Amino acid sequence: MTTILTAGDHFVLNSLLTDSLRAVAPDATFREITLPWPVEPFGDVAEVHEASGTEEQLIEALEGVDICVTQMAPLTERVLKASPGLRLFCVSRGGPVNANLEAATRHGVAVSFAPGRNATATAEHTVALMMAAARRVPATHADLTGGTWRGDYYMFEKVGPELAGSTVGIVGYGAVGSQVARILRGFGAHVLVCDPFVSADDAAPAEVTDLADLMRRSLFVTVHARASAQTEGLISRRMIDLMPPGGVLVNCARGSLVDYDAVCDALDAERLFGAAFDVFPQEPIPAGARLLTTRHVVMTPHLAGASKQTALNAASITASEVARFLAGTPLAHCANPEVQAFES
Repeated sequence: MTTILTAGDHFVLNSLLTDSLRAVAPDATFREITLPWPVEPFGDVAEVHEASGTEEQLIEALEGVDICVTQMAPLTERVLKASPGLRLFCVSRGGPVNANLEAATRHGVAVSFAPGRNATATAEHTVALMMAAARRVPATHADLTGGTWRGDYYMFEKVGPELAGSTVGIVGYGAVGSQVARILRGFGAHVLVCDPFVSADDAAPAEVTDLADLMRRSLFVTVHARASAQTEGLISRRMIDLMPPGGVLVNCARGSLVDYDAVCDALDAERLFGAAFDVFPQEPIPAGARLLTTRHVVMTPHLAGASKQTALNAASITASEVARFLAGTPLAHCANPEVQAFES
């Protein structure tokens, strides 16, 4: 008898996970725990990142469990040592940053993830932020609710650019970046792409170029690269200074990719028209952070991927991986395929 633990949270609910899993594992025994995210921010737990809950909580829940399905639970060396029966750890998010893959491999635990689960939600949010920054939506709304009618926003020097006919640069052309390009084409934008893993044929009809050329030519720039040692500080002060006057910069990927001080300097100097961010170097944003007082910044609290469809997609993709595992077939999205190779 297979025992499955669902370690859901307040977004990817246990009920969503269990409903999807029962369809593929009707004879399994189910247990559940609820993690505090997003009521409480995620963070580092031991050696893993962006996790929710504690090692102690997970160790206790994993006793006698074969498969764990979660979005945020921490799969650490300590958890693995205490859970010898665990064979599959399914992370229902785009990357398994909350799992120690090296330790999981040593312990013979396959780790799966759910790429693309929030691609549409994040792409839509990205374009919404572009438009909010270019059309001063938050500022004009705040003025109106404060009792002020600002007709001066219609003055030529205060109005922003349209997406139609503009060149938009997309840095990172994975599941999210490619969806952003699809939406922008509907607005009539000319799209440039910078991604070392994408060919001209892959990106067509968008144009592939290098980062410096993209920054020089793009009135709008949106960032969708993965965070890594290689991409840290990718959108540097030098790159921001290359943008055309009156440009708009958007980041819905990870805070480590952008030099935020350089963005604030460019906004203060009125070289950029606006910027919009869903992610930040430190989350939550600390009191006194410069971003909180810089004009023409639009911000949302790391919720670009938050839609009901994202949560449903997460449960569905994860259940499909469990079905493959139980059938003895290779996982579609395995982060440590050497475990599967060993088992086969």
